[in-house]
Amino acid sequence: MKTHYIAALAVAVIAFCALSACTSPPAQGSPTTGIEVNFQPGGGATDAIVHELALAKRTIHVQAYSFTSAPIAQALVDAKRRGVDVEAVLDKSNKTEKYSAATFLVNAGIPTYIDAKHAIAHSKNIIVDGSLVMTGSFNFTKAAEEKNAETSLILRGYPDVAKKFEANFALHKSHSTPYQRPSG
Repeated sequence: MKTHYIAALAVAVIAFCALSACTSPPAQGSPTTGIEVNFQPGGGATDAIVHELALAKRTIHVQAYSFTSAPIAQALVDAKRRGVDVEAVLDKSNKTEKYSAATFLVNAGIPTYIDAKHAIAHSKNIIVDGSLVMTGSFNFTKAAEEKNAETSLILRGYPDVAKKFEANFALHKSHSTPYQRPSG
């Protein structure tokens, strides 16, 4: 069932943009145009995400359900150190008594929020510079990279799609609360 959902999601996103639902089509001839699909395990989703985060110039907005990937967390911290405005909205499952990626981000000065409004905040989205969107079933975890059947989509050059993801990020951030480091 999950495989069918993942395949349907990828087809829907590609069809959505191909059928001109994106009112601003991607710029032709640009190396930053198009859709990249990574299937896990073994598809290199983590490396692709880290690569895109390294190219960020202005903003990175992250929505994540499960977030334990050390390479992705480090790439966010590296971006913050380069002067990129980085923020994260995470599911309440990231609020733990143990040291977590949320703790790592907060300790690095990255505003991190917990979305506890929903049964689960199951989004897995990263928006870079308001123009590049990374989404799919891929959780930002080592297990998603190495063991799970997952899909990661990178959408380049679809500004109308990016605006919708930015609006969704803002909506969820608005009802989230700042992450508090575990005491002790």
